[in-house]
Amino acid sequence: MDGKRLEAYEVLEQKRLEGIQSDGTLLRHKKSGARLVLIENDDENKVFTVGFRTPPEDSTGLPHILEHSVLCGSRNFPAKDPFVELVKGSLNTFLNAMTYPDKTVYPVASCNDKDFQNLMHVYMDAVFYPNIYENDKTFRQEGWSYELESEDAELKYNGVVYNEMKGAFSSPEGVLDRMVLNSLFPDTAYSNESGGDPDEIPSLSYEQFLAFHKKYYHPSNSYIYLYGNMDMEEKLAWLDEMYLSKFEKEEIDSAIRMQKPFEKTVEWDREYSISNTESEENNTYLSYNKVVGTSLDRELYMAFSVLDYALLSAPGAPLKKALLDAGIGYDVTGSYDNGIYQPIFSVIAKNAELSQKEEFVRVIEDTLRKIAEEGMDEKALTAGINYHEFRYHEADFGNYPKGLMYGLQIFDSWLYDDSKPFIHIEALDTFAFLKKQISTGYYETLIREYLLDNPHASIVTISPKKGLTAKHDKELAEKLKAYKESLSEEELAKLVRDTKELREYQEEPTPAEILEKIPVLEVSDISEEIAPIFNEELKAGDVPFIYHEIETNGIGYLDILFDLRTLTQEEIPYVGLLQAVLGIIDTEHYEYGELFNEINMRTGGIETSLEMYADVTKVKEKEYRPTFEIKAKSLYEGLPFACSMMKEILMHSVLTDEKRLKEIVDMLKSRLQMKFLSAGHTSAALRAMSYNSPLARFKDMTNGIEYYETVSRIADHFEKEKEKLTACLTHLVKKIFRRENMMVSYTASRESLDPVLREMEEFAGALCTDEVEKGGFTLVCEKKNEGFMTSSKVQYAAMAGNFIEAGQQYTGALQILKVIMGYEYLWQNIRVKGGAYGCMSSFNRLGEGYFVSYRDPHLKNTLDIYRGVTEYLRNFSVSDRDMTKFIIGTISNMDQPMTPAIKGDRSMNLYMNRVSAQTIKEERLQVLHATQEDIRALADIVEKVIDAEQICVIGNEEKVEKEQAVFKEVKALF
Repeated sequence: MDGKRLEAYEVLEQKRLEGIQSDGTLLRHKKSGARLVLIENDDENKVFTVGFRTPPEDSTGLPHILEHSVLCGSRNFPAKDPFVELVKGSLNTFLNAMTYPDKTVYPVASCNDKDFQNLMHVYMDAVFYPNIYENDKTFRQEGWSYELESEDAELKYNGVVYNEMKGAFSSPEGVLDRMVLNSLFPDTAYSNESGGDPDEIPSLSYEQFLAFHKKYYHPSNSYIYLYGNMDMEEKLAWLDEMYLSKFEKEEIDSAIRMQKPFEKTVEWDREYSISNTESEENNTYLSYNKVVGTSLDRELYMAFSVLDYALLSAPGAPLKKALLDAGIGYDVTGSYDNGIYQPIFSVIAKNAELSQKEEFVRVIEDTLRKIAEEGMDEKALTAGINYHEFRYHEADFGNYPKGLMYGLQIFDSWLYDDSKPFIHIEALDTFAFLKKQISTGYYETLIREYLLDNPHASIVTISPKKGLTAKHDKELAEKLKAYKESLSEEELAKLVRDTKELREYQEEPTPAEILEKIPVLEVSDISEEIAPIFNEELKAGDVPFIYHEIETNGIGYLDILFDLRTLTQEEIPYVGLLQAVLGIIDTEHYEYGELFNEINMRTGGIETSLEMYADVTKVKEKEYRPTFEIKAKSLYEGLPFACSMMKEILMHSVLTDEKRLKEIVDMLKSRLQMKFLSAGHTSAALRAMSYNSPLARFKDMTNGIEYYETVSRIADHFEKEKEKLTACLTHLVKKIFRRENMMVSYTASRESLDPVLREMEEFAGALCTDEVEKGGFTLVCEKKNEGFMTSSKVQYAAMAGNFIEAGQQYTGALQILKVIMGYEYLWQNIRVKGGAYGCMSSFNRLGEGYFVSYRDPHLKNTLDIYRGVTEYLRNFSVSDRDMTKFIIGTISNMDQPMTPAIKGDRSMNLYMNRVSAQTIKEERLQVLHATQEDIRALADIVEKVIDAEQICVIGNEEKVEKEQAVFKEVKALF
């Protein structure tokens, strides 16, 4: 690096980071005291993050509200929502902000140099010069405010974070996580809820809000991270010149305090809300929590991730097995949270009884004591280490840029010690150390020291209470009513005026000259070329074999597909159960825990899934192809072993083990309930589409609400249902896993191909050949329009329909509509004005479209907003610059960087859905050359979706009951 250009910085450390093939540099900005880390490599997906230590001083959610608010306009970019403008008009590969218990981070990523610079500029300006000081409207919109439409109307609270946290606090898991953290750290910032407790959020004042920003959002308290292939000197010079040099260093006390260890374990018993239809029996959560050193201990940080796997998380792990065998809870989970200063190891039994608390603790400690005395299962430790090491080398974080994930991991140590940013991302030595410790007594010593003899612990239980949500809602309504009655006429008039002014502020468009300050790329900056498709049709004997030739760094991604079109409609939910059971039940040669460890010791893992493909060239004929898929990933030399284990799982699983089947069904029921409460929008949208779409109906029957109804019935009446269950699962194996149903997808470089072709030919020969009856695959759909009642404080409201059936055609411009909806019409009406946390829409090549809201305080109002989309589109008129932004934002969604595994999956998906390169190219050109007239023409398409009036809502039982005229049927979800 050129010393002259870097005079503003002090270089504190430079090192080669072999594990991630990068060069790391740690710096400090001399004048402002800002800390910086650079990770240089050849990754074109560049990442920038600016973060701050933000220890919460109470539970008003101040750090969280501030995170939302600083992105609502700044000195150089005074638009009301630069964040949204960037999403609409940037080629970002990641753009968000996150609040944690002790930090707030603002990461962005992009492969385009110009775009990346724009993103950095907007984010730096947002955090250091936000417009929050000009007036309190952003604070009231994003945080909380009184809402009074007229002097005789009901007084309410509203605010995006307020409603988001009402949703978060509706999930028992969310309540438990918070209680665990609070119970273990009563004297530190972790005793407070950084996201905000809805009961406390309305006590936050605008003045406190500004004071927090003034104190913590200063370069002296900042952590700046740059990753990827870029001119680092140029970026450092720009950061200094534009921002950092404008500040003098300050002493800011933001240190995360260490909790003094407890002398004895504490016990917390709390309640959570369930709906009036749910049972209080077997619905308590028991948790056993220990503080494990600090996240600055490099070996301990990873050792406990391995112990979490070996003791608790893997199927058949001893703690999980001991608790299930003792009949404590239907689902045993746990976690090792190392993203805070003092990590926490937790064991959680869900669907238990409060009376089992003492036995719960005794079983855990007896099991740990036995393991500490007799020694850990060495295969489980080896598997745990390999599991984490494989993922470290693969560096596949799905749709998240790896540079983003490395940056977040750097914070796990850097936040607590300025000199230690690299200790966890440079993990090769750590893995080597942990392997050497197997059979030395190291892991047994950790169990004794941190789990058995460590009094810094809490036993936290949360028990169900019917009607708690309704009780709280009533108390809040009475409190607001009393407050309203205490106000003078002038004060009431002011609240009405404030509500009206906030609404006007939200509705007032940002002037064009202000929007133009936010930099935008040109459509000419974007290639018309599509991402390559890698599909080569081969045969393994007579089995179709689709090969995707992609460089994968020595890893083979193997997917074996089995056609399900011979199933009857009655068998479909059971194939969902078969998919859930295989791989976590005994086989002829392995106990299920041993099976899982064997796989993870020698491969990158094996998993199963159900998919549904549709021939897009025959949309009107509704030709669908459901599949059962088993996938493995492994280094090339491990692929023969992976194939033998896939065969073991499919052909030799013991599907008559009633005890294990009962455990799995109970676990499935518990996890589906958790999904509906935390991510109800996906389930509501799927259910609404299933009223007309065979594809959505199949997914709903195998992973949605209809699947839950099947699982719940079997779990609740297992003795009556078990015979049918075992018979059906055994029959399905013979019916599905047959040579004539088989097909293969393989992603890797060509050197590994021939051995895999031979393996697959042999594999096909070992499949079932018994005579079986074949059903014709038909799915009957029925419009139900359901309101599902839960104990949630918010709603997930979906409306769906099919436009091709109503005579319209699919066009690439519908992808632009998704951006316009998500960041313009729905965003403004449902999120900004309505206070919901999120809103989404989707339109696919089969003609299926939906709108859905997320953590939404409203129901009927939201459905009316969906109905208003048609008129909005007929009158759609924006500037050319805005139209360009919508196009660029759409291309950004289409051009996300792909890992080798995702490239292979995408290629196979296109193959199975019969989508040609020509089709994708045409759709891309339809996006790139779309005009406002093309968007207005979409009104006819959307009108058909809305006219179908397929409605499904999951939400608050009182709200759903109150609006029951909207539905054909109202019922309890649980």
